[in-house]
Amino acid sequence: MIPLGRGSNLLISDHGFAGLILQLGELAQQISLPHAEARDEMHEGVEVVCSVTAGSAVALPVLARRTASVGIRGFEWAVGVPGSLGGAIRMNAGGHGSDISESLVSAQVLNFRTGEISTMLTPELGLRFRASDLDDQQLIISGTLSLTYGSSQESLQMIDEIVRWRRENQPGGQNAGSVFVNPVPGEITAGQLIDRCGLRGFRIGSAEVSMKHANFIQADVGGSAKDIVSLMRHIQRVVGDTSGYELRSEIRLIGFEKES
Repeated sequence: MIPLGRGSNLLISDHGFAGLILQLGELAQQISLPHAEARDEMHEGVEVVCSVTAGSAVALPVLARRTASVGIRGFEWAVGVPGSLGGAIRMNAGGHGSDISESLVSAQVLNFRTGEISTMLTPELGLRFRASDLDDQQLIISGTLSLTYGSSQESLQMIDEIVRWRRENQPGGQNAGSVFVNPVPGEITAGQLIDRCGLRGFRIGSAEVSMKHANFIQADVGGSAKDIVSLMRHIQRVVGDTSGYELRSEIRLIGFEKES
């Protein structure tokens, strides 16, 4: 059984897989914001912390815009991440210098092994760069964030800037976002390594390394998952042989045989 958010970092085999997909619906799309009275109690020059709880099926861009619109800051970075809160917690999604672990206080988790729902504090989740200790027997139901009050206008301006930057620097079309995890965060990126190997624009069948950003793979309309995985493995081999760095997939692969 595989819990599914919005599928933005997921690639399933053309042949499917032997298992069950579980996706939460409308009940997991609720957002609980502080009362307006609490926001009115802000004091100039003092950072006031507030708590926001949202269901795991809430889309990150929706949550980013919703909090910004009411003068709650700290989640603007998520406006360009096309996933759900649950998926973001599971993989510690991030961007623009921040990630989920910086604001997450706790997550409500259903354990399929025991049938129990528990509240797990952030340290218990084992969050690290684009990964966590959560497995497929644990379903995230909701998450609680610690954010701060601020200027709605400034937050919305920041969101506009992030959206503009992403449009200018990352491709649209059919892609699953960043393909590989940066091997040494803050020092060298997967995109730089792929570029140095001359693979920008390289194609296998219906899959191509994006000309706009080398750590993105774009698929043709009607393209195959097999071509995407073949291209990913080719990139990993070339980068490994050339630089010595081992690129780890940021995309979760379902139903594919492991390469021997």
